[in-house]
Amino acid sequence: MSIPSHAAVSTQLNAIFVSLELSRSTWLVTSLSPGRGKRISRHQVKGSDMPAFLERLAQLQAKARERTGEQYPLVIIQEAGLDGFWIHRCLIREGIESHVVDPATIAASRRSRRAKTDKLDGEALVRTLPAYKRGEPRICAMVTVPSAEDEDRRRVCRERRSLVVERIWHVNRIKGLLFAQGVGDYEPLRTNRRAAGGTSHR
Repeated sequence: MSIPSHAAVSTQLNAIFVSLELSRSTWLVTSLSPGRGKRISRHQVKGSDMPAFLERLAQLQAKARERTGEQYPLVIIQEAGLDGFWIHRCLIREGIESHVVDPATIAASRRSRRAKTDKLDGEALVRTLPAYKRGEPRICAMVTVPSAEDEDRRRVCRERRSLVVERIWHVNRIKGLLFAQGVGDYEPLRTNRRAAGGTSHR
């Protein structure tokens, strides 16, 4: 799999293609719009500021309309990550086409030793999107977005797994510290842990 080249991106775009790179402080908005040839635009909005992001999208549409005299729909792409799917759901509610991509399926160079930057990633994403919409095979794989309820259940399961791992670490550390003091029969998880074992103490 390879990154779509600049030549592979059609100059006759039928939509405004936008990639969104997320961080806590800022969102990087990279766009490819009709009437600008192959030129990429980049803007930043404050992280998690959905109204500011929607305003930026409206500005992209207005500028495309000024250049071409036509109104173009928006197509957004973002990576599946720790932010979950709330942004995708907000965009869908606004009537905006949104896709969440599995980052492991995009462009082999993303796995190379070259330094990862938002600028490179945003451009790779936004140039991948028109190819995906044209139906080019093996260009990337989109994630099936779960319902909000299913996402909440998955989050609870992930949090439980993390807590179980943390508990095991603490139990092993307690047992190790006690063993170094000659207490070898103490089981921290037993309800009768203080009464059991001849060397345990209250």
